[in-house]
Amino acid sequence: MPDLNCTYRPPPVKCNGFDPRAFRWVQTMRLAVEEINQSTELLPNYTLGYQIFDSCSYPLTGQRAALAVLNGLSEDNSPMCSGASPLLAVIGESGSTLSMVMSRILQPFRIPMISYFSSCACLSDRRRFPTFFRVIPSDEYQVKAIAQLLVRFNWTWVGLVRGDREYGRFAAEGLLRELQGTKVCIAYQEMIPLLYSHQRALEIMQVMQTSAAKVVVVFSSEGEMTPFLKDYMKQNITGIQWVASEAWVTASVFAGSEYYPYMGGTIGFGIRTGHISRLSDYLQTVNPQMYPNNLLVKELWQALYGCRPSVSSDSKLPPCTGQESLLKQHSAYMNTSSPRVAYNVYKAVHAIAHSLHNLFLCQPGSGPFQNNSCAQSNNIHPWQLQYYLQEVKFEIAGEEVNFDLKGDSIPYYDIINWQRGTGGNIEFVNVGLFDGTKPAGEELVIQEDRIIWAGHQSEVPVSVCSASCLPGSRKAVRHREPVCCFDCVPCDSGKISNQTNSIECTFCPEDFWSNKDRTACIPKEVEFLAYDSLGIVLTVISVVGACLTMAVFAVFFYHRNTAIVRVNNSELSFFILFALTLCFLCSLVFIGEPTPWSCMLRHTAFSITFSLCFSCILGKTLVVLAAFTATRPGNNIMKWLGPKQQRFIIFSCTLVQVAICAAWLIDAPPFPSRNTQYERSKIILECSVGSSFAFWCVLGYIGLQACLSFVLAFLARKLPSNFNEAKFITFSMLIFCAVWLAFIPAYISSPGNYADAVESFAILASSFGLLFCLFAPKCYIILLKPEQNTKQHLMGKK
Repeated sequence: MPDLNCTYRPPPVKCNGFDPRAFRWVQTMRLAVEEINQSTELLPNYTLGYQIFDSCSYPLTGQRAALAVLNGLSEDNSPMCSGASPLLAVIGESGSTLSMVMSRILQPFRIPMISYFSSCACLSDRRRFPTFFRVIPSDEYQVKAIAQLLVRFNWTWVGLVRGDREYGRFAAEGLLRELQGTKVCIAYQEMIPLLYSHQRALEIMQVMQTSAAKVVVVFSSEGEMTPFLKDYMKQNITGIQWVASEAWVTASVFAGSEYYPYMGGTIGFGIRTGHISRLSDYLQTVNPQMYPNNLLVKELWQALYGCRPSVSSDSKLPPCTGQESLLKQHSAYMNTSSPRVAYNVYKAVHAIAHSLHNLFLCQPGSGPFQNNSCAQSNNIHPWQLQYYLQEVKFEIAGEEVNFDLKGDSIPYYDIINWQRGTGGNIEFVNVGLFDGTKPAGEELVIQEDRIIWAGHQSEVPVSVCSASCLPGSRKAVRHREPVCCFDCVPCDSGKISNQTNSIECTFCPEDFWSNKDRTACIPKEVEFLAYDSLGIVLTVISVVGACLTMAVFAVFFYHRNTAIVRVNNSELSFFILFALTLCFLCSLVFIGEPTPWSCMLRHTAFSITFSLCFSCILGKTLVVLAAFTATRPGNNIMKWLGPKQQRFIIFSCTLVQVAICAAWLIDAPPFPSRNTQYERSKIILECSVGSSFAFWCVLGYIGLQACLSFVLAFLARKLPSNFNEAKFITFSMLIFCAVWLAFIPAYISSPGNYADAVESFAILASSFGLLFCLFAPKCYIILLKPEQNTKQHLMGKK
């Protein structure tokens, strides 16, 4: 760049380097103009002229070139702003930044320009760039295509590298907007500086190497990528899957075999290819001998062959004849097999030609301008040509070309994949397309089986921050990290997730529970006191107890006329044995699946049978106490405790319990319930008492009877007799009270079927306690000590 200190006239800008690819575009424009001028159908009797300016791909030099265009002079001439320009339209620029600069300069003159390679979405703003057209799709569609590509291959953690120009900045912003609402996150965003810095490039590469993102999206021009990729290869970095923008995805400069180990498998969206039949032959006609005074041709030869075409050249390169033949290795200039940008240049020239053609066909009185006038063929204004450019529609090689209201062309991309060619070089293989005119979701068409990925792999590379969460777990976003970075947390019990990467686990229905893997809801295990191990044990104990009681009953009945049976009131003994048999058998009602009838029968049968048993014991205790009291002179208490009175005591005491149970069953009877609160993974079938007050009233009444019997028996414990039954009643009541006092906390703290088992065990334990304490001593005398089974012995008389 010249020294712009404003103290003297700045010297001309000197361009550094040469781009054979861009020179090919220039030759394509020349070819198109020549073909149009030779055509008898398009612009007959009119000749198109052109002038070529070099912007050096830099905004400042582009601005100088634009001013030179307006003056119709070369950059070297001055003054720069004198006279008028016969210019009608401009074809250019390639870079978006340069197009913005040029469009702003041309805007006051209302001169339309058609770009063949500027894709920045910002250029679609008609308020800022009202005279701008382009035959390349807007980046608005390219970022949409890249976003769909990332989502398609489930690349949720990607890097983003862009150039330091409007093209890269607007494309990156557009991609970020497009990725909102998707599962894709940007791991990092780096910028290649406009003035290339080797140190900054190494920093970017360090980020790329250390990041978990193995997919890198790049919005940059060919010129910005060239030095960057050279340093990239020197660092010997591999394993990166590149996603290229249309600006460099088909750049022939990267087709060399040395690029494949590092860049092979690159995928991106390229400009739609076309066919220009004469382009290859036309390019070969360009040589220093044909154009001895053209500086650009000389630079082309220096770039391709490394020699100087003329002796007068100041270059220190060795001389060459200028007639060297163009070879295949000069692909940067000679690659015409599938022209893309060159095809856009071709379309841009034809768009201007067809617009001029339509302008000349205008009939006076039916024109589009004031008073239905037409443009004068010898005095055409640029704004008049712009009107026809906006309305132009034509076909070239079977493709329709037109512009929308924003000056954009039809959004269409080829999907390009970099694959190894036969000679080891890189070939740009078409593996799909993106058609922006299709409905949403149908734009992207990819032939995945034809794609070769980075590292010459056939499997789609993985680029994620966190591995997918398998079914049975959910994603938990890490604190202060993007949503793509998460931990996989197993679902809680009772919740499932049956999809990969579930955001949350869902509750199972009320009667279902999660399986071991937390991937499906299965019916809850139904649990109750069944006839399994515990149920069978209780059943056996119950039956054994009932059988023992019936055996004692049989012994007593067989020996009913003996002294010990008669002295102990055989009728009450039989009542007690009958009640105990019912007590043993009522525990069976607690086993099995609860039903409405079994629930009502459980507690009522238990309470009434025990109440009957204790009524008999109470009656026996009263009789024992009265019998010894009646031996005193003047005491006739026994006449109040005859058989009828004893039966009345038993009946009345039992009737009270029956009345309580009847009120219980009428008001709030027990009913079967499904307990899912104690253990949520199971459904515990149990009998709800219905009324807790009634339940505790029943137990309380039984406890009252037991306590009363205990007190009376305790008072009679020292009465004279070899067989004082009051002692055994006292001991039996102690056992009963101990069992049921232990039952209360055990019953309250036991869940479901265990509560039923505890209650059943308490019934059996207390029943056995009563049976053994009351009848074991008698059976011992009856069966083993028959000599003591006399009235004299029992009364203590020798």
